[in-house]
Amino acid sequence: MSNEPRRAGRHFLQIPGPSPVPDRILRAMDMPVIDHRGPEFQKLGRRVLDGIKSIFKTKGPVVIFPASGTGAWEAALVNALSPGDKVLMYETGHFATLWKNMALKLGLVPEFIETDWRAGVDANRIEKRLKEDTAREIKAVCVVHNETSTGATSRIDEVRKAIDAAGHPALLMVDTISGLASADYRHDEWGVDITVSGSQKGLMLPPGISFNAVSDKAIAAAKASNTPKLFWSWEEMLPHNKNGYFPYTPATNLLYGLAEAIDMLNEEGLDNVFARHKRHGEATRRAIAAWGMENLILDDRHFSPVLTAVVMPDGHNADTFRKVALDHFDISLGTGLSKVAGKVFRIGHLGDINDLTLVGTLGGIEMALAIAKVPHKVGGVAAAMQYLAETAKPFPSS
Repeated sequence: MSNEPRRAGRHFLQIPGPSPVPDRILRAMDMPVIDHRGPEFQKLGRRVLDGIKSIFKTKGPVVIFPASGTGAWEAALVNALSPGDKVLMYETGHFATLWKNMALKLGLVPEFIETDWRAGVDANRIEKRLKEDTAREIKAVCVVHNETSTGATSRIDEVRKAIDAAGHPALLMVDTISGLASADYRHDEWGVDITVSGSQKGLMLPPGISFNAVSDKAIAAAKASNTPKLFWSWEEMLPHNKNGYFPYTPATNLLYGLAEAIDMLNEEGLDNVFARHKRHGEATRRAIAAWGMENLILDDRHFSPVLTAVVMPDGHNADTFRKVALDHFDISLGTGLSKVAGKVFRIGHLGDINDLTLVGTLGGIEMALAIAKVPHKVGGVAAAMQYLAETAKPFPSS
């Protein structure tokens, strides 16, 4: 038993993932562990392996790994590429940089298009570089759909058009770890070859499972890869997946939660999920503007519906402010990472949240700004509330 006094009410976990896990998913996971080679598991396996396709908007296979999103990054690289292969990667922020560093460690040769972290991918820069690659040495283009460190959502459809305009055969690999099930994503329609994602963001699950959605072109590329692999191998996974099983022990109880999450997303309707997130992103940005503070992302075409990174005024440390918010109002806000450490805090507005959750979050932030003596104007919460009230729709009755 802790000697610390109890805090009433719920903790506001408003980081950009892991997001709060709904009670319905927690209850779904509260099951006895079953035989992962038996017929009961086969039903669960088929349910999630088929159902997750609707979330990625693909008709092709989605491989599920018992791992974090980092594992799915590695799986994408080691299956489709070989040591020495050149890859074109785009610096949208901290996580794009980590993916590039992983490529280096795996013996790939990444070329990094560098930026100031204040926008998403500029597809024109990708097209220009691919047109210069007349020898077709670049084997893959790797981009982050929703950059969790900055709050920039890139236009993947434009990246695909850029690759096509260059007439280049490179694979398109996309990280949508924080974008999936929060921001519109279309694996098949956008011609993505490998999509990487994870469980702990828009899917509303605890961390622990990750995904590769793969195209026929990616599977063909994997047959030519000579990178050593076993745990991450699609070749090992796909034959078992066809029958609802896995080649090794899966995260059984997380799969129960995944099945429930898929049902919840489809019950709400993915288009409604995306609209809810866009609306909450806009309300958050209106609050920030009313406070007289700055959004890290400058290009409004790349504003994220998942999170918003707020730039601190000069002379004020974001982590000091975050501690004030936590200590006084029991709210966790995202920290700034690497280049923007101490300079920004991140507001997560993703997953299973509604208008009142967001208003409570923004209220805690506005009060914490005052206590921390961070220069700002009052009225941010009021601006968000006005927008939410103006755009509110009654919940449809059954």
